Amino acid sequence: MEAKLLPRCAVPPAPFLAVAPFWVSEAGQARRRRSATRVAVRRSHALLRRPADEHSKDVRVHAVVRTSVDERLKDQTGDTAEIVHRDGWFARLAIYHLSKSLQATTGLRNTLGAYDGLVEAARAASKNFSPIRQRELVIKALYKAFPKSLMSMIRMLLPDPKLMREFFATFTTLFFTWLVGPCEVRESEHNGLLEKNVVHIPKCRFLQESNCVGMCTNLCKFPSQAFIKDSLGMPVNMVPNFDDMSCQMVFGQEPPSPDEDPALKQPCYIMCKTKQRHSAECTSG
Repeated sequence: MEAKLLPRCAVPPAPFLAVAPFWVSEAGQARRRRSATRVAVRRSHALLRRPADEHSKDVRVHAVVRTSVDERLKDQTGDTAEIVHRDGWFARLAIYHLSKSLQATTGLRNTLGAYDGLVEAARAASKNFSPIRQRELVIKALYKAFPKSLMSMIRMLLPDPKLMREFFATFTTLFFTWLVGPCEVRESEHNGLLEKNVVHIPKCRFLQESNCVGMCTNLCKFPSQAFIKDSLGMPVNMVPNFDDMSCQMVFGQEPPSPDEDPALKQPCYIMCKTKQRHSAECTSG
């Protein structure tokens, strides 16, 4: 007969196999054995269930992440695929409000809904007005969407500059993802100290949808910098990266002058949607 080694059991040995003290009665020993058996069974069930529970937990976490933004990785050609945004009720309301404010300011209406309507309103302004006039109109539209009284109240409630810088960095990541896409707060050095005053946008939604350098600089970067500085008294430097469509918003940092800003020296994309739709040259400055 062939001898085989038996595998070790993962279940801890039952304590009732030990010899009970002589002073314990038979009834007491029986109770100890029943209790030990229940403990051993529970431990064995826990060992068997643990891997499945951890796996199911991971699946649930990934499912929650995928419900907000469907981000696809690079395809086989090496090109970055688009991110599909799913807007909730607050995002749809905010997009509608800003789109209508911009259309009312420029006098150029469109019938598109959701984010497409906002981008088309910006594209119409880019086609019909000079770069300087585009910036002026967007600043005016921002004051329509966010009245001066509201901005003055915020400025009064946040007198501490450091608190204001960190507050708006956090506020942007919580309430403006509908405009720029998912983003996060990062640290930077300000006057020799580390502060959480930077917003990092991995892929800007507005730049992705417009696919136009001129629309980014004239209808987002420069007017937003001017609006925040004028209404809140706080400088902000927006640094777009046109290679990967990311952007950094550094609250408390003075932006370079337009003559020295690298964003104005960037040529537009070959597949610029503004040129494709209107057969017009796109310019950023």
